[in-house]
Amino acid sequence: MTYSIVARDEETGQLGVACQSHFFAPGASVTWANPGAGAIATQAFVDGRYGGEGLRLLASGTAAADVLEQLLATDEHPEVRQVAIVGSGGDAAVWTGGSCVGAAGGIVDGPVSVQGNMLADDGVLPAMLAAYQRSADDLAERLMHAMEAAEQAGGDIRGSQGASLLVVDGPQVGDPWNHKPVDLRVEDHPDPVGELRRLLHYRRAFDAVSGVMFAPGLMIGPYAEPRPGDRNRALADLDAAAAVMRGNPEADFWRGVLLARSGSLSEARDQLAGPLRVNPRLAEFLGRLADAGFLGHDDLEKLR
Repeated sequence: MTYSIVARDEETGQLGVACQSHFFAPGASVTWANPGAGAIATQAFVDGRYGGEGLRLLASGTAAADVLEQLLATDEHPEVRQVAIVGSGGDAAVWTGGSCVGAAGGIVDGPVSVQGNMLADDGVLPAMLAAYQRSADDLAERLMHAMEAAEQAGGDIRGSQGASLLVVDGPQVGDPWNHKPVDLRVEDHPDPVGELRRLLHYRRAFDAVSGVMFAPGLMIGPYAEPRPGDRNRALADLDAAAAVMRGNPEADFWRGVLLARSGSLSEARDQLAGPLRVNPRLAEFLGRLADAGFLGHDDLEKLR
């Protein structure tokens, strides 16, 4: 009931998995990945053991093909499973049970595997793989290109409903929660892959916002520019994010706060005028930022 892709980026070592299904919230069950372990898609008649136990085995150093063999050997109904695994070293393996509904199958090519069942026809998977391989973008974009190609080739014969995209960093780390650059889900939508694309653009924009909000000196603690030019680079990033987040004043607001913190009060007031018009309650929020030490109370009247 799904098509998916698992892959390792050979340049960065990032691991990723993406899927689409005519089913509600497939990301909750289909897509699995951990830094330093691998990425897994478990689909058709989903068994979460392939995801959870599979990642544990990968993290222990077991090769993808051996992980798949071990899990299939203890499955009472392997004939209804479809599973794809890529390890942190780029080894990949795929299984399609004989009772998976056609068109069904999988293709492994180096550190990437594409697979699906209930597909419109046998052309969907080659289209996915070709789109992934001809892209020179980062891993999240390459996975999206594969998903979009699947839709253009016919996708799931029943239509579309949910989709997910998960990318994690490559090395094993003690804080894996800090190494998940993309984790997006579309639970129920008439065009889930298109919505996933929109959310990925938004993710990039909010990365710029959070990058400034959490930056020591620029926003955290006493104002100081960590490196020459950091302020102007951050302002440019926030301006680009605002162009994506039309109707959402978040990037424009924090751009104004950064201008104020850096002493450009007149420019900050002009910058904040738009966000305050969109959401007048942000005027009160500015006061709370001053109470928390992000802004000087003496500057507030100059900003409103």
